[in-house]
Amino acid sequence: MTDGCVFCGIVAGEVPAELVLEDAETVAFLDRRPLFKGHTLLVPREHVVTLPDLPARLRDPFLAASQRLATAMVEGLGAQGSFVAMNNVVSQSVAHLHLHVVPRTRGDGLRGFFWPRTTYADGEAAQYADRLRAALATRG
Repeated sequence: MTDGCVFCGIVAGEVPAELVLEDAETVAFLDRRPLFKGHTLLVPREHVVTLPDLPARLRDPFLAASQRLATAMVEGLGAQGSFVAMNNVVSQSVAHLHLHVVPRTRGDGLRGFFWPRTTYADGEAAQYADRLRAALATRG
């Protein structure tokens, strides 16, 4: 637990939250300012700041819990699907890895992504792809 981290406080039971899922590695709770009712945040119990920081031993449990939550949006709330997203540093309101799982229905008013779109200049896409491939190759 990291002092001052509200999500660590929720995991420890020191900060009240509406818990919806708990297992050995993860905790999920309702977002206090939901995009739509049922909007849930999934966090690892261990204090991890961003997705790149998530230890390999927690990847499968974290993804498995996210799958369960996405299914619960449909089966439990009658949603037609879900929106699943996370921020890493930029727009990350709490510096503890958290995945948003939001119930969706057609016509709910949520449109696309919340950031401006851009285009690539000629040949620029290949340069970006090369840079990403190189970075991925150094990580194995």
